[in-house]
Amino acid sequence: MRNLLVLAALPLLGACVSGSVTPAPQTSSPPRIVTPPPQTLPPAVSAAPAQSGFIPPQIMQVRGLEGVIGQSEASLTRQFGQPRLNVWEGDARKLQFVGEACVLDIYLYPLRPGARPSATHIEARRASDGRNVDRVACVRALRTG
Repeated sequence: MRNLLVLAALPLLGACVSGSVTPAPQTSSPPRIVTPPPQTLPPAVSAAPAQSGFIPPQIMQVRGLEGVIGQSEASLTRQFGQPRLNVWEGDARKLQFVGEACVLDIYLYPLRPGARPSATHIEARRASDGRNVDRVACVRALRTG
């Protein structure tokens, strides 16, 4: 009951505390909308011409991967079986091998213009959560022969 009386008195107390507020003068014209000045754009720059020259790939140098780095698709298939993925992008290729232990992505690039792609880079991760795992351990776990 006492709490109810306190709650009922709050609006009256608020009226006593607040001072008189002078309302803002009313104008008959609508509010003015201010638009920012137009932005000036920098002059157009033409894109650099496409390079027609060959860019050699960087080759991964990790101890324990010597039997994989530099190998062809045929050699990798002999080592790991048929890839789950075999993706071409331009002259580059990605082979993906999967086992219980890990997922192994091997990237193949041509080392010279017109050459067949060979393995230059490897990534390894767990299939369950995608976290990186040791590349050498993954290669050992997935080798079939």
